[in-house]
Amino acid sequence: MDKLNAMAIFVRVIERGSFSAVAREMQTTQPTISKVLRALERELGGKLIARSTRHLSLTDEGQRYYHHCREILTAVDAAEHSFQTGRETIAGPLRVGSSVSFGRLQIASRLSGFLQHYPDVQVDLQLSDQLQDLVSEGLEVTLRIGELRDSGLIARQIGITHRVTVASPAYLARHPAPHTPQALTQHNCLLFNLLSSQNQWIYDKDGARHTVRITGNAQSNNSEAVREMVLTGLGIALSPLWLFADDLIAGRVVAVLQDYTPLSLPIYAVSAPNRRQSARVKAFVDYMADALAQAPELQPIK
Repeated sequence: MDKLNAMAIFVRVIERGSFSAVAREMQTTQPTISKVLRALERELGGKLIARSTRHLSLTDEGQRYYHHCREILTAVDAAEHSFQTGRETIAGPLRVGSSVSFGRLQIASRLSGFLQHYPDVQVDLQLSDQLQDLVSEGLEVTLRIGELRDSGLIARQIGITHRVTVASPAYLARHPAPHTPQALTQHNCLLFNLLSSQNQWIYDKDGARHTVRITGNAQSNNSEAVREMVLTGLGIALSPLWLFADDLIAGRVVAVLQDYTPLSLPIYAVSAPNRRQSARVKAFVDYMADALAQAPELQPIK
């Protein structure tokens, strides 16, 4: 039995919480994964995993063995990387995470260019508007917008999301446009509710900060849903400029409060702290950083 390979499979099963998920990841079958772990348990002389119909849980011995395996695999990976530095090929599967709207509009649209540069990489783009767990979801890197709550992650800022306050002409025909942030309290404000700032919109003008607590009759955890609300004339939104760039050009929405600068949000490429970044992850992050820096819709309004 290849003990190191068995250890790696055992660790991935625990991280993913599923035999079948690891089988798909390794392009093999669930019975094959089960066979490897049974052989490892026979070799060790005890149970590692307490199986049930609903979930997997580690035995006490399995918990200790899991931590030792992680340390061993990290050490092996570091040794190989030290030997291969400068000649590691950019190839293989790359599992990337992102929010739905940013992933669809800003990442998916740039994969063609990335894969033209690196044709031996296979990208698996996983989109979710919930906070993605890098380890349990098997993500090598995820792109996140906003300040990071987990300081233990490996993060590199690769861009900035400038924001704009927008409303449709139909809405503004019914409601006079606000000229100060405080005037937003008299408007129906549409909330993207996954930001830590929640119902506070923050602006700067001439070095002074203006914070206003907004209210409205609709909110969503998806920014494209907020966009649709704005387009139908439901209210005013503070949203990423890249989300409304085409609408602003076409006149479907109007930027208001242009004398005030909304608080911008950083864009981070994030990886788990216990994993070495592969050459393909570094290449992807470098490519996206360059692409986002040149994207007109990610530049501030002049």
